[in-house]
Amino acid sequence: MSDTILSLKNITKEYSGNVVLKNVSMDVRKGEVHALIGENGAGKSTLMNVLFGMPVIHNTGGFEGSIEINGEPAQINNPHDAMMAGIGMVHQEFMLIPGFTITENIKLNREITRPTVVSRVFGKSLEALDMKAMNEDTRKALDSLEMDIAEYTKVAGLPVGHMQFIEIAREIDKTGIQLLVFDEPTAVLTESETQHLLAAIKRLAAKGIGIIFISHRLDEIVQVSDRVTILRDGEHVITKDTKDTSAAEIAQYMVGRALTLDRAEGESKRKISDEVMLEVKRLRVKMPGEEVKGVDLKVRKGEIVGIGGLAGQGKLGIANGIMGVYPSAGEVIFDGKPLPLNDAKGAIAAGLGFVSEDRKGVGLLLDSPIDLNIVFNTMQTNNDFLKKVGPLKFQKTKEIREHADKMIKDLDIRCTSAAQLAGALSGGNQQKVCVAKALSQNPRILLVSEPTRGIDIGAKKLILDLLLKLSEEQGMTIVMTSSELAELRSICDRIIIICEGKVAGELPPTAPDADFGLMMSGAKLDS
Repeated sequence: MSDTILSLKNITKEYSGNVVLKNVSMDVRKGEVHALIGENGAGKSTLMNVLFGMPVIHNTGGFEGSIEINGEPAQINNPHDAMMAGIGMVHQEFMLIPGFTITENIKLNREITRPTVVSRVFGKSLEALDMKAMNEDTRKALDSLEMDIAEYTKVAGLPVGHMQFIEIAREIDKTGIQLLVFDEPTAVLTESETQHLLAAIKRLAAKGIGIIFISHRLDEIVQVSDRVTILRDGEHVITKDTKDTSAAEIAQYMVGRALTLDRAEGESKRKISDEVMLEVKRLRVKMPGEEVKGVDLKVRKGEIVGIGGLAGQGKLGIANGIMGVYPSAGEVIFDGKPLPLNDAKGAIAAGLGFVSEDRKGVGLLLDSPIDLNIVFNTMQTNNDFLKKVGPLKFQKTKEIREHADKMIKDLDIRCTSAAQLAGALSGGNQQKVCVAKALSQNPRILLVSEPTRGIDIGAKKLILDLLLKLSEEQGMTIVMTSSELAELRSICDRIIIICEGKVAGELPPTAPDADFGLMMSGAKLDS
């Protein structure tokens, strides 16, 4: 009998014509730790959504390919099917109820009950909880993880490391568990907690449970996994025995790809001065999932600076903190003057333009027409496109439409007219409207976050060409934050890598792929 627990065969998934997984295959054997890695957007989450039968998959046309459990075809149409097949997941975000005890959290929806006099008359629904049996099961699960904490302790107030282990204990307590998926399980743990967790994962594997271990930290991959599968741009790159590879080689596979744009050395018309346009000192930002923990950086006038890093490491928090979208502290000096923090309107009025990574939630008024979206910020901060009649202000409709039409033409926004609602546009054209809105403020520096997220290759090239053109022809200073390393390398003068909320280092765009991958993972580069 084969020792293969799971086989994913030729999995293909597309959303609205955008193929996010292309014939991806992988298998997991009994008792092995199989690492699954790739850059943000590589397809890891989508593949796991397929495995767990998540609604986002089946409500969007399903997928192509097949799933086999223990060599037999499996139909997994929802997470309950996955659980019945013996598949569990330890999520990156905790799913615990603070007011419940550890036992109550672990046994939630799987409670053990015992008959009572009342239940014998009126039915099983009135049976009492068998706390003794549930506590005993919980104790076994906690002991298997070497957790020395009482099972009746309430979750509220426990350290995050304990919460992570409670999540794991809940999964291994389930009857018939044979495959566990760990999604970035060490993201919130200290170094000692991480080592404790990795040891626990190895013990679980030693009991015959198959493990899929998803992590961006390459040193952990090398330490704990038996095999590693690497995805890139929705495709399977390679599966290797971990003992036959290294962190540097994994990084090369993970980020090595052809650039979206060819970098034309020596042909740039751009002028970069020694004048510091923007200086950030000890910046801390409370952005959920992207917390910044003390960043210092300088941006010179006329340059394009890239900010990169893996998901959840804080790169997105920098621009959001500077622009006052999330609570921030520290010091920001713009053009030689202090910039007040936590004041979005003040930042825009000072001359900062911002293209948010959240174009639907922050960037656009989806139920308003394109022309209003394009001029909204500059009307609010500079009173542009407005005329005053006594105490009242009225929109200059003709000027707004003329300006919007020019922006639509310059940025090649595909729409029926400037009156079309922004929410009716494709993702790429919505992104162009966000850029148009920022440019309408005539900013002196442009902060752009994830400018090409979720748009097709043609739209990506147009956006990146536009940023380069703004820098060359208008001398605009640009700070571009992106998960797409290839795009940062294609137009940026230098790239700052953020890891665990701080600056991990700075690299030229021509640095080797492996150097970027290692710096993103927090590993030290060889000197």
